[in-house]
Amino acid sequence: QVQLVESGGGLVQAGGSLSLSCAASGSPVIMYIMGWYRQAPGKQRELVATMTSGGEENYSDSVKGRFTISRDKNTANLQMNSLKSEDTAVYYCNARFLTVESWGQGTQVTVSA
Repeated sequence: QVQLVESGGGLVQAGGSLSLSCAASGSPVIMYIMGWYRQAPGKQRELVATMTSGGEENYSDSVKGRFTISRDKNTANLQMNSLKSEDTAVYYCNARFLTVESWGQGTQVTVSA
């Protein structure tokens, strides 16, 4: 019954910034972990950033120092700065609690060089 509502995404030039947001709707509890994954054309889906309900953060090496994840209960935000063409991908929100896992529909982020 948990639905992830994503917002943000779009087209931005290299060096620019973009912000994504994800809200877990219909959950009676705070999700243990929320975050973002991405998948570029011809590549596997990969971790971008996650945060637990306790505030523990995890980032992929490729985005460390440029992206920042934040949470407010069941809402997760991803601030993306100094964007590169390599960041172009479909970004998916993810949330988990015990055996329950939810995925967003995905939002396109395109970085133009």
